[in-house]
Amino acid sequence: MAQSKNNIITHGLSGKVGDLLVFRSWNGKTIVASKPAERTGEPSEAQKQNQKRFQEAILYAKAAIADPNTKAAYKAAAAEDEIADFMHAPDIDEVDVSKYTGKVGDTITVSVTDDFKVVEVSVTIINQDGSEVEHGLAQAALGGLQWLYTATADNSSLTGDKIIIRASDIPGHTTEKVQRISEPLIP
Repeated sequence: MAQSKNNIITHGLSGKVGDLLVFRSWNGKTIVASKPAERTGEPSEAQKQNQKRFQEAILYAKAAIADPNTKAAYKAAAAEDEIADFMHAPDIDEVDVSKYTGKVGDTITVSVTDDFKVVEVSVTIINQDGSEVEHGLAQAALGGLQWLYTATADNSSLTGDKIIIRASDIPGHTTEKVQRISEPLIP
């Protein structure tokens, strides 16, 4: 793909030239590309789902731009692509339960990343019989790359217990990871 900058002949030119070239204007530049291939047949189900997600991403981006606070947050982080943020949920990279022994004040550390910003990480501890020991929000640490949860309830038996981590980003996407206490600490 070629780009034309400040060329008085091609400046602002758009459209097709024969069956070979397509001119487009984008961000003040004229882009020259080969003609795209013709689509044949109906789109697959996966393509239809992707088109629907992209339409939702565009609606989210328009709403984010319309809200001065959200727009300012994206601008401040130099992440002007609200659509890209909408398309990706947070990743829960690591759950460290090595400092959790079932006592009040024990900690669980969670490493979470997102292409823009993680806004909330919650932790739920479930006993082997399915009863909930506790549930609460973790606090951001290390610039939001790690989240620290401090236990608020005693848990006398950790055998078979599981920890459910949920991480959410600005568009509201939530990723969930379940970690058994007896499993290895790094996925």
